[in-house]
Parts: sequence; structure tokens; C-alpha cells
Amino acid sequence: MKVTKAQAQANRARIVETASALFRERGYDGVGIADLMAVAGFTHGGFYKHFPSKADLLAEAATCGFAQSAAKAEGVDAVEVVKRYLSREHRDARGEGCTMAALCGDAARQPESIKTAFATGVESLLEALANQDGAPEDGKREGDLRARRIDVLAQMIGAIVLSRACPDDSPLADEILDVCRAAVLSRLSAPLDA
Repeated sequence: MKVTKAQAQANRARIVETASALFRERGYDGVGIADLMAVAGFTHGGFYKHFPSKADLLAEAATCGFAQSAAKAEGVDAVEVVKRYLSREHRDARGEGCTMAALCGDAARQPESIKTAFATGVESLLEALANQDGAPEDGKREGDLRARRIDVLAQMIGAIVLSRACPDDSPLADEILDVCRAAVLSRLSAPLDA
């Protein structure tokens, strides 16, 4: 039975979404093509009808994960984004959470296409944060605001990574999130030096 073009596109999207969640949950090396395709509901052989290589899927799955994160933050103010991001619920939901927190370490050891997808994802998150900041106030340079956004983003990602590295029931895991949440919220409310 021949698959229509629309069905082929839907199948590809299902593979990408499944891969995005599995990669965040298990890491790039923790997901084989056969396992991925089985979870997505397809045969192993069908993979290469959609993707030339696993690396091509990695980049597309990362982009999908960034889009999912952006959609979750859309229309939500910065304070609420920080509270949701630096929560135990986010920490424990690897497959549904932030692509960067789950895969930055893996991405650093991947081909350039994956690193490019991550750089694009970082820029899109910085842009989303900029949209929440609004226009720079008098005497505040855009470079200073961008530096603060990078600092906040790095601390948030680092906090999730450190918290996940601790045992699930560790008080330290929660302490890391609590300390970093308070620090990030304080930084966001503090005026920039003119």
C-alpha cells in the first residue's frame, strides 16, 4: 500500500516528536534507531526513508524540542517561566522538559549540524526573553540586557543539570533549585547598572 505524501509527512513528524522526547529522556547515545522506530510505531527499515542519518534526526529533534519549550513559555511572564523551569516537576520530567538541560553535554560531542541547531535554539530563547523585557529603558544598553538574559539562561539550565545529577530523593536536588530560583528571580527584578 502506497503512503500518501501527507501521511509520509505525518509519519516523519511523529518520528521527530518521539525522538525529541526519547533523546531528552535517555540522551543521544541511549536511543537506538530500532528502539526509536518501535516506540514511534514504525519498523526500523522505514527510518532511512525519512532521514539520511541519525545525525539529521538529532538536529531536527532538537529543533522540535526548542519549539515545544517556546510554546510552553508563550504568553507567560518571565517570573512564572522561572518558577516553572526551576521546579521539581520540570526536573523530573526529562522527556518533556528543556532540550538544553537534557542534551547540552551530548550536543557538545555531536556534529556541527547539531551544535548549530542548539545555537539557533539558544538564540530563540534569548529572543523570547528579550520580548518579555520589552524595549531597553533609557540609559540601558541592549548589550547589558542580553548579557543578563544569557546569565539567567545559563544559571537556569545549570541548576536543572546539577539538580538532576543528584539522587532523586536528595535534599540537595531541591536546595539547588530553590537557591537558583531565588537568585534568578532577584536578578530579573534588579535594575541594570546604567
